[in-house]
Amino acid sequence: MIKQDDITFVAAEAFKRSGLVLSADKGYLLESRLAPLARAEGYPSIEALIAAVRRDRSERLLWGITEALATHETFFFRDNTPFDLFKQDILPNLARARGLNGSIRIWCAACSSGQEPYSLAMLLDEERARLGNLKVEIVATDMAPRVLEKARAGIYSQFEVQRGLAIQRLVRHFEQTGDQWRIKPNIRQMVTFQKQNLLESFNAMGTFDVVFCRNVLIYFDAETKKQVLARLAKQTPSDGYLIMGAAETVVGLSKDFEPVEGRRGLYGRTDGAAGKRSAAA
Repeated sequence: MIKQDDITFVAAEAFKRSGLVLSADKGYLLESRLAPLARAEGYPSIEALIAAVRRDRSERLLWGITEALATHETFFFRDNTPFDLFKQDILPNLARARGLNGSIRIWCAACSSGQEPYSLAMLLDEERARLGNLKVEIVATDMAPRVLEKARAGIYSQFEVQRGLAIQRLVRHFEQTGDQWRIKPNIRQMVTFQKQNLLESFNAMGTFDVVFCRNVLIYFDAETKKQVLARLAKQTPSDGYLIMGAAETVVGLSKDFEPVEGRRGLYGRTDGAAGKRSAAA
């Protein structure tokens, strides 16, 4: 059993680095998530790992603990609704606004092992005939190098491709390699992966017409959510869109975004007409 003092220490260090909020009753989570890390680092127990970190203050191990505690749950076309909204509402609206010789930038924040941005890339590939010369750039970020490495490789197990991926898309967009599946080069090349912590400045990333930030703010406290949403607003134009998870909302947290009526999880800028255009599409 992990001591309460150790839980408090780990929770404080994880919060400082990632914004992740761990309540005092999450000892079971530490045990399940940190046991593999302790073994990989050669420690006989989680307690020994934490004792070493408290003694040496190793940033490498502190980040290793933080990454281990973060939830990286994801799968292809997760929840479907955001991808339907993107195809039916967002993409046509932005294509009209930017023109068929224009460009659209998409950011998938907290992308984990890459299924969300690759899902968008597949959808865009399937819609290519309708897009003309419209250029679309997908930037996918995460704070964890381990999951980014997997995302860049684009190789998934049978279990992973079975989660949310129709057989037609599997055949069209993947190549089988032994008992694994690799995303075809044309899809992989549509996505750029890079390290980005949501607690840090986004300024160097430029602006994005669409931001997918799904199922990550639920792990933050209210003040951190407000700060992240305020910085996301600075990266989106007045007709830009924010897509969040079904259990998330900007209500009471942001004056820069507002819900698009009738479109669950979709938000437009309060100083723009994104909401009106989506609702009318």
